[in-house]
Amino acid sequence: MMRSAPGARDAVTDVAGVLVGHWQRLDAEVTLGSGAATGCTVVRVPGGATAAVDVRGGGPGTRETDLLDPANTVRQLHAILLTGGSAYGLAAADGVLRWAEEHGEGIPMDPADPSRVVPIVPAAVIFDLPVGDWHIRPDADAGFRAAEAASTEFARGTAGAGVGARAGALKGGIGSASVVLGDGPGEGMTVGAVIVANPVGSVVDPRTGLPWGTGTDGPEFFGLAPGTPEQIAALNALPVKGTVLNTTIGVVATDAALDPAGCRRLAATAHDGLARAIRPVHSPLDGDTLFALSTGAKQAPAVPLPPAFPADLLLLDQLCTAAAVVVERAVVDAVRSATSIADIPAYRDLFAP
Repeated sequence: MMRSAPGARDAVTDVAGVLVGHWQRLDAEVTLGSGAATGCTVVRVPGGATAAVDVRGGGPGTRETDLLDPANTVRQLHAILLTGGSAYGLAAADGVLRWAEEHGEGIPMDPADPSRVVPIVPAAVIFDLPVGDWHIRPDADAGFRAAEAASTEFARGTAGAGVGARAGALKGGIGSASVVLGDGPGEGMTVGAVIVANPVGSVVDPRTGLPWGTGTDGPEFFGLAPGTPEQIAALNALPVKGTVLNTTIGVVATDAALDPAGCRRLAATAHDGLARAIRPVHSPLDGDTLFALSTGAKQAPAVPLPPAFPADLLLLDQLCTAAAVVVERAVVDAVRSATSIADIPAYRDLFAP
């Protein structure tokens, strides 16, 4: 079994050089159809990072994902936008580009003029329009403000892109987790995830009241115990999620040096964490999208392998195992941290200690 422990923050920002910022609008009297309840989240990587993406859902809303194909030319990004607002919310990426350009973050395109840069800012959206006023969604100014707010500390639950999220019958949100590897070729390296949980599928076992995502680590890891018969009955009495468009999106990051193909494999395996924590996942009604990025700060020691295999094979295997774990934990964190809005019940309300 892989030896690891959560990072100091148990967050994606335990990967040095990764920052997260939110923008949100949330009215106190929001309902399904009125008031503001949306937001966006920016994962910023000063100096850039190698990256890839894996899209599994049947209804994705994305921007600049083709650019991240390992077969294509550009091999770095500078920020990632996770946003509410469905396709409209992709406009927030324009504000992230503006922030990056103003701060000299991007691909330098003119050796004589360092201000001439092209920032690479892929994006993915969730469908949260029915929560609050349909016409209130993140725009370019929202993206700029989220990029400006990026820090090592950030709110979880009903925050940023998680403000209008719903996880099955419960309130969804944004969550994060990290691990520091304790042995093997990745010893001392960190893997973290930040996830916006807005699936059509269930995030809680209807037999026990425990989040599905506690299956790998056990409920004790999260300080949880099975619900009482009354709590479980209340959960099972909730109406099925009514919206037909959903989506879980997020970012997995590591300080281990990976090429674009390695990042693509990391993103693909990270979806295993979604499959453990959400049932069903990757449905025709979801646009599940996970980005993976590598800051490249730490190199693994050389391990002799047959020439047919990539030199980082054993490291990548270890990182992929960790990626699935932190994604699974981040979904649990999102659901546990979420607070009720617009009469959407939160897990903490149904399963209060």
